[in-house]
Amino acid sequence: MSAAGAAPGQGTTPRLVLATHNKGKLRELRELLRGQVPGLDVDTQVVDAAAAGAPDVVETGVTFAENSLLKARAVAEATGLVAIADDSGLAVDVMGGAPGIFSARWAGSHGDDIANLRLLLNQLSDVPDAHRGAAFVCAAALAVPAADGDSGHEVVEYGQLEGVLLREPRGDGGFGYDPVLQPAGETRSCAELSADEKNAISHRGKAFRALLPAIVKALQDR
Repeated sequence: MSAAGAAPGQGTTPRLVLATHNKGKLRELRELLRGQVPGLDVDTQVVDAAAAGAPDVVETGVTFAENSLLKARAVAEATGLVAIADDSGLAVDVMGGAPGIFSARWAGSHGDDIANLRLLLNQLSDVPDAHRGAAFVCAAALAVPAADGDSGHEVVEYGQLEGVLLREPRGDGGFGYDPVLQPAGETRSCAELSADEKNAISHRGKAFRALLPAIVKALQDR
């Protein structure tokens, strides 16, 4: 029997759903919550959208916060569970914050990392090093559905990983724009950092850690 279909009292009934199909994000959230909520079995009670039977949500917002809230709200309403979602991307200073929410489809096709990188670097080819500042930005949202007289509520927190854009991709790790963002104070790109090094400073990790007190309280109140 799956976690989503487990009988109550078995310690496997889902209590928190992360609105994603990304197993890496789910693993990060489970580790963040491990030991934080008495009685919470993070390995069976913190699940992703597929395990919770949650719908895919179209990102129609115009900000990271709007998109993360859309996803968290829709999943909370569909499942009756406390839900979390995030939306993130790259914000380049001289481009007024672009690619922003369009980061994953900057070159036209969603998730084509190579095309996105090539287009971005071409657009910035004549920008001097002193003006190549950029940051990975993440908005993480919590949606608590109404229950037992509680009207429910929503919380959004943010995280940033600031740095500069390199002129050529470096490194084989990570994904997206990791090969071209060099974090402030570093000599390596995000794609040259180990997974643990990146997680310690990542925009997503900062946003989820900022959201942690609200997550813990929501779970303790239910």
